[in-house]
Amino acid sequence: MRRTNATITILLVVALAVAVTGCGGKEEKRTKKKTFYDTAELQKIRVEDIDVAYKVFGPGEPLVMITGYSTTMDTWDPRFLEDLASKYKVVVFDNRGMGETTSGTKEWTIDQFAADTAGFIRALKYSSANVLGWSLGGDVALGLVVFYPERVRKLISYAGDCGGPQKIPAPEYKDTLKDLQDVNAPLSKALAALYPPEYMQENPDYWKSFPFPKEKTPPEEISRQNQAYEEWPGVYDELPDISRPVLVATGTEDVSTPPGNADILVSRIPRSKLVTFPGAGHGLQYQYPDEFAQAIIEFLGPGGD
Repeated sequence: MRRTNATITILLVVALAVAVTGCGGKEEKRTKKKTFYDTAELQKIRVEDIDVAYKVFGPGEPLVMITGYSTTMDTWDPRFLEDLASKYKVVVFDNRGMGETTSGTKEWTIDQFAADTAGFIRALKYSSANVLGWSLGGDVALGLVVFYPERVRKLISYAGDCGGPQKIPAPEYKDTLKDLQDVNAPLSKALAALYPPEYMQENPDYWKSFPFPKEKTPPEEISRQNQAYEEWPGVYDELPDISRPVLVATGTEDVSTPPGNADILVSRIPRSKLVTFPGAGHGLQYQYPDEFAQAIIEFLGPGGD
C-alpha cells in the first residue's frame, strides 16, 4: 500500500494491528478459520546482510510477490493467494526491516529493495521467477526488471508507478491521515485508503475478510521505508528498455496510486498490457480476489503476454 503523505510514519497497518471496533464503532468478535497461509511454515534465508522471512505454497513455476508500503506478507488476501497457488508456487516475504525480516546494514533505497529481491530469488535457487509487486512493491518490481532482468520471467505491477517527477502523486487526505493515527476511528475511515466508499456501503461486511496484520514493524522502520520511496528517482527513462512481458493492473477508484500511473507505464513499456478493474481501489486484491487472480493466471500462462 502507498503512503499518502510524506510526514506520516505510523500508517494503516499500525492502526489495524490494534483495532477492535467494527465499521459502526461497536466492538465485535472476529472469528476466522485458519487458511493454508496460516498453516504454511515460516522460513528464513540469508540474503547478503539480511535474513529474509518468507512462506511458500503451491505447485508449478515460482511467483514471487513483493508487498506494499509498511505492510508484511500476512496482509495478502488469503483467497487471492489460494487462487494463485492453484497454478503457481507462490512465494511471499517481508521486505527489508518489515515484519520478521531483519533491517541489515545497507542503505535503504528502492534500488536496494530491488537488489534484495534479486538476491532472494537467487538464494532460493531459482534462476528466474515470475514477479508480482503491489504498490511500493510494484515500484520495487519495476526496479528489479530494469536492473536485474535475468531474474524475471514475467512481471505484474499492481498499483505501482514510475516514480520521480513523472509519477502522478496521491492527493492529500488530511482527515484520513488523522484517522489512520487514531486507533479508535471506525474501520470504514481507517480502510478508506484501500476501499472506495461506494464499495464499503454496498458491502458492509467487507472488513470481516480483511487479513488484519499479525506481524509488527517498528514505526522507525516504516519511516525509513517511506523515506526510501520519497527519495526514489524512479525508472521513467528506463521503462522503454524493459524486455520482459509486463501486466499493469489498476483499479479505477484507487486514491493511493491514481490509475493514471498505469497509463504512463503501459505507454512506455514495450511488451506491456493493461488490466483495469472498474470500481476497485488500492485494495483490489481484497475486493475482487478471484477475478484479479484469474487475470494474472491468464497472463502468466502460455501466450498470455
